[in-house]
Amino acid sequence: MFNILKEKLNNVVRSVSKTAEKIPKKITEKEISEKDLSDALDDLELSLLQADVALEVSDKIKEDLKHALVGKKVKRGQVKKIVEKTIRKSLLEILDVPKMDIEKVIKDNKPCLILFIGFNGSGKTTTLAKLGHRFQGKGYSCIFAAGDSFRAAAIEQLEEHGKNLGIKVIKHKRGADSAAVIYDSMEHAKSKGIDVVLADSAGRMHTDQNLMDELKKIVRVNKPHLKILVIDSLTGNDAVEQSRKFDEDIGIDGVVLTKVDVNKKGGAILSACKILGKPIVGLGVGQEYDDLKEFDKEEFVKGVLE
Repeated sequence: MFNILKEKLNNVVRSVSKTAEKIPKKITEKEISEKDLSDALDDLELSLLQADVALEVSDKIKEDLKHALVGKKVKRGQVKKIVEKTIRKSLLEILDVPKMDIEKVIKDNKPCLILFIGFNGSGKTTTLAKLGHRFQGKGYSCIFAAGDSFRAAAIEQLEEHGKNLGIKVIKHKRGADSAAVIYDSMEHAKSKGIDVVLADSAGRMHTDQNLMDELKKIVRVNKPHLKILVIDSLTGNDAVEQSRKFDEDIGIDGVVLTKVDVNKKGGAILSACKILGKPIVGLGVGQEYDDLKEFDKEEFVKGVLE
């Protein structure tokens, strides 16, 4: 997992350290200039882009390295430690997004409506089911709202998850008004004392105005307590950049990144945190219902640097 990002970051450490530490043997320390770092920092940008790291992320790391090294007198053998410490600090700052206490939101809003949105094929419906399974394990009652009435077999897929988990699915016929399906699901939850309504929605591109208008209507009519954006981590920076449009149009409360277990690059996590600045609700690491991992920034940074 994240082998490419790990390789690229380690290359950056070696390259910057080697370039900055060209100290003549007779001299024990040297003041590093920006010119000393120029080529290495250009290589850094290219290397990180190849690992799906957004330009904003590489720019921050470059600036942090300049601040830590340029104009500083360093002794022979010290540069690598400074570079490693600086990159670690940069990554932790990039990943320092707000936390989300979903259980508090559920307890404060019963029934709590959680809407799942995202692109086609991002793993949205499976993620919804995984969170339903997690909530069940914590003692919360749940229902699924089949708000994706657009995609063929979407309702059947959600019903299969519902059957596997013992969770009721509220549905209308295919092609029905998604906002109405979710509204009826909330009414059912209120009448039955259900804790959480997990609502599916049609996968859509940010450029599909009709589907984006439908999404705005869902939000306007039902006022979800949480809006979770599901991103396929394999699609890299494109998906993260396009996700800005979702946030601008309806507001995103949290992000789930899927297919992380088969993602060798890993940069999408850094990009999502830097560009969207939203809590990472979980990481999809497999197809089983338990395969939704809590995100730990310390663990992530340790994994890509050591």
